[in-house]
Amino acid sequence: MERTRPLADSVGPNLRILFCGLNPSPSSAENQVAYARPGNRFWPAALAAGIVTIDRDPAHALEHHGVGFTDLVARVTSKASELEPAEYVEGLAVLDALVVEHQPAVVCFVGLSGWRAAVNRKATAGWQPETVGGRRVYVMPSTSGLNAHAQLPDLTEHLRTAFAGPKHPQS
Repeated sequence: MERTRPLADSVGPNLRILFCGLNPSPSSAENQVAYARPGNRFWPAALAAGIVTIDRDPAHALEHHGVGFTDLVARVTSKASELEPAEYVEGLAVLDALVVEHQPAVVCFVGLSGWRAAVNRKATAGWQPETVGGRRVYVMPSTSGLNAHAQLPDLTEHLRTAFAGPKHPQS
């Protein structure tokens, strides 16, 4: 199941973590940078968490920090609420194959709604019992500026937790 993505995946060997967004915003697709929208708090939180050292530079994040990026749904929208639940389920199959191919240490879903639609409708933020491509999954709140419930310090802590990896290896 292969398809063209309006925002190219940023993946490669030796991935420490693969961040999976819900879908690209118009700003991200236009700039070819995940979480590029000015109000998105991913990059400020990632910098504060020490995950990346350069703002909005996925190539540097991949090469120097083992940080990759993809989206659960390839379709560009202004709001994730414009997506259909079936798109998340279809995207999970594509993501599973990507994870099997690149074997990141951890997959971190940035946004609960996609994980809930595709995997577990009752999931809460944190480590999940389910895996993707055989890899541990951490789910965190959306970093979108439209998500007023999550504040920068909380998002930073979620990123630190996901990047540090699980305390107990997957059995």
